[in-house]
Amino acid sequence: MEVKPPKRPAGAKRSRKKSAPKLKKQDQGDEAKLRPAAAIVPPQSVAGRALTLVVAIMSFLACLTVGAVSIVWDAADAWQNDLVREITIQIRPTEGVDMLREIDKAVALAQEFPGVGSVRALSDAETKALLEPWLGEGLQLDGLPVPRLIQITVSDPARLDLPQLRNSVSQQVIGASVDDHSIWTSRLSAMAGAVVAGGFAIMVLVLGSMVLSVVFATQSAMAGNKDVVSVLHFVGAEDGFIAREFQRHFLLLGLKGGVSGGAAAIFTFVVLDLLTRQGSGQASSDQVSALFGSVSVSLPGYFGVFAVVFLVAILTAGTSGIAVKAHLAKVD
Repeated sequence: MEVKPPKRPAGAKRSRKKSAPKLKKQDQGDEAKLRPAAAIVPPQSVAGRALTLVVAIMSFLACLTVGAVSIVWDAADAWQNDLVREITIQIRPTEGVDMLREIDKAVALAQEFPGVGSVRALSDAETKALLEPWLGEGLQLDGLPVPRLIQITVSDPARLDLPQLRNSVSQQVIGASVDDHSIWTSRLSAMAGAVVAGGFAIMVLVLGSMVLSVVFATQSAMAGNKDVVSVLHFVGAEDGFIAREFQRHFLLLGLKGGVSGGAAAIFTFVVLDLLTRQGSGQASSDQVSALFGSVSVSLPGYFGVFAVVFLVAILTAGTSGIAVKAHLAKVD
């Protein structure tokens, strides 16, 4: 007996398609919260890349200025310390006076003062070596009224009574005078101060140029996003909200440019230090080392580089915020 399948009721339709599940309203709200909001200012643009390059160049120049000021300041400080710890007694030849006896008297007198480390009279050979660059070789000191020099090394400048030493030498030693290199020390201090002032002036000019560049870039970004900013402004968005969006954008640009410029400056400092160390023994390298020592930036110089990077980032963000608020005030 054949069994027949049951018939479908009339009006029933065969359908193999399943309907897609519908999201609940709560799920739709969660999905909207997870979706990132679009930024007002485009993160990547030709103007943004150009401004990053400008900020990097300005940061590099400012960091180089900080490094150069640090090198000159350290060199001047080393020169001053050397000059403070060295005093010279000069004995001029006088007719009828035994020069050797006066030299021995000056050496013995200087050794009695507290704070004096060592006292040494320069020999004839050392005196000739000092005069040869000016008078040529083959000098005969016997026929020339050349003063004799006594070199004093100061172990403790605070304990040495320099006025008393000067008075005693001038009164007890015939034709003697004390040179404490105070003229050179004052000139070095003035030179170091002038270099520091010039470095700060250069930094102000560089950072001022960067601020103007940020202002122009902010105005360009405002012009490019004029419709979006106008809509946000007229629907009730606060000026502070719009300004913070631009500040966040330019803060990132300033950090990228500042870090790039600072890293390039540190790399330049390291290369210069290696070149001066490897070129020791050459005439040009020895002359530079004689003036500035090893051309290496000290730890305060590197701290100055990090400070410049931080200052660049703050200036870019602050300048953009001020420019945006000024523009929105004109719209009002």
